[in-house]
Amino acid sequence: MIAFSGSPLDRADHLRTDPDALAGLMDWRARLLRLDGLLPTFDNTTGALGWGSLAEVPEDADLVFLGLLDGKACFAAVPDQGAEGPAYAQPQVWQAMQVLSPQDLAVYGGARSLVDWHARHRFCARCGARTRVAKGGWQRDCPECSAAHFPRTDPVTIMLVEYEDKLLLGRQPRFPPRIFSALAGFVEPGETIEEAVAREVFEEAGVRVREVTYIASQPWPFPSQLMIGCHSVAEDDALTIDRTELEEARWFTRAELIEARAAGPEGNENLIFPRSFAIAHHLVTWWLDR
Repeated sequence: MIAFSGSPLDRADHLRTDPDALAGLMDWRARLLRLDGLLPTFDNTTGALGWGSLAEVPEDADLVFLGLLDGKACFAAVPDQGAEGPAYAQPQVWQAMQVLSPQDLAVYGGARSLVDWHARHRFCARCGARTRVAKGGWQRDCPECSAAHFPRTDPVTIMLVEYEDKLLLGRQPRFPPRIFSALAGFVEPGETIEEAVAREVFEEAGVRVREVTYIASQPWPFPSQLMIGCHSVAEDDALTIDRTELEEARWFTRAELIEARAAGPEGNENLIFPRSFAIAHHLVTWWLDR
């Protein structure tokens, strides 16, 4: 299973637009996802996500309705501040990705994206007035100009580039040594997914690609992206690397990738295989095993 996918929550959209029904769910049976700011907390006994009751939050707290789980309404409180730095600089986040079950990770990822959006969008982008939570937390309304604002998800293409049974992988300066991943970039306004793949690969590595196909996707809550995994075929293997984007880019043979995967989390002297919680891991594995 791809990390952050497969949430067990019933999103119960029909309840979001019914304030009376939502209010009726906010009783002693409701569950509160305990967060430390945007970081997950853990149950001391099971090591699973930490849950509490609505009695733990102040009356004036902004609550968002996550959905129903085992028939119980689940909520999360909006923190005082949104994300202040990149997720890779927060070791607690990476720890959570290693220890939480797939279902818990999916619940946490969705909740993190949602409450982070609320924390960073308390004011109307049209008139600047303070907005208020609506539709169970899946909307913010402006009482001054009547604008409605909705949680955003940013589409990002992440792509395999193949040439004569080799894959092009790159590394950013912030990556730990020997870690390479698939190239990736945001889809820009007015672009198709296929166009974004072709543009990003050419901008970052100077390679022209064709035959772009979709493979799989992954919600990535840092802060709120949808990683769209694709495969493409390069016209040649000559590289012109944009050093502002990549520290290094290399073609890896099938044998090199198989060897790195077999070496485990520490990799070999040349390459650490993409981590299992990243969609790049699943894309490269798909290519190797097809």
